[in-house]
Amino acid sequence: MARELTPLAAALGRIPSGLYIVASQLGEQRIGFLASFVQQVGFNPPLVMVAVGQDRSILELLRARRSFTISVLDPASRGLMGAFLKRHTEGSSPFQGLELGTSPAGLPYLADALAWLECSLHSEHELPDHCAIFGAVEAGALLREGEPLVHLRKNGLSY
Repeated sequence: MARELTPLAAALGRIPSGLYIVASQLGEQRIGFLASFVQQVGFNPPLVMVAVGQDRSILELLRARRSFTISVLDPASRGLMGAFLKRHTEGSSPFQGLELGTSPAGLPYLADALAWLECSLHSEHELPDHCAIFGAVEAGALLREGEPLVHLRKNGLSY
């Protein structure tokens, strides 16, 4: 639901974020979503936070698998996010047709992304409309040199 562009919404929309594909897999069920609420929140151990909407089906899979990957997008890999913006029918997947890598824990990441991280679920914190998932970074790699894709919202109170 889009909200009116108030001065507060415009100000919040100026907080930059990156664009990422967060993914996990349990058995044959592979799921991923486009995320912008991702931030490194610790060094030792390295920790990241991913905010997941309370209504996202990936939330239960993340809790069950207790691990996930983050593919960091850049301008060259911007086109990869299109598959994660569409609704998919039963049996179809946003990963179809994309080149994937496999993390040490057997999780998918986008091979054409700028970088990837594999995280184990460290903790979570319930928020009114999202769940903040904290992941301990277990593995990862920069796949090529480049700068991450930076995103600004027009309205900081809605997607």
